[in-house]
Amino acid sequence: MPRTLHPVHAVLLAGTVPLFLGALISDVAYAASYELQWKNFASWLIVGGLVLGGVAMVWSLFDLRAATLRRARGPLYFLLLLAMWILAFVNASVHARDAWASMPAGLVLSVVVALLAVAATATGFSRSRAEVVT
Repeated sequence: MPRTLHPVHAVLLAGTVPLFLGALISDVAYAASYELQWKNFASWLIVGGLVLGGVAMVWSLFDLRAATLRRARGPLYFLLLLAMWILAFVNASVHARDAWASMPAGLVLSVVVALLAVAATATGFSRSRAEVVT
């Protein structure tokens, strides 16, 4: 039977999705309006996603090393989190550029990172199964 995620791990993992989706929406708003504050919002949301995603990634590494979690999805889950975190770090670096210099690379990276966050969250929660108590 698959092991369920610890509740704190689940919150950290699930918290990455709205942060990276918010960054994507902010980038779309910046591309449409040229209002610099949207780029600033995206930068802060990316940093928040990096913090939560980094802690979730380290947690998944410890879970991966545990003998009880040597399942097929364990390495995939960790690799999705690792790819998400690395690309989000690159995205944060791109967003540190001056104003319009961050576009379109920042928008493209935000799309990829948001998709990776959704995929990692779906993979992480797919290991969990509700138990029937009789």
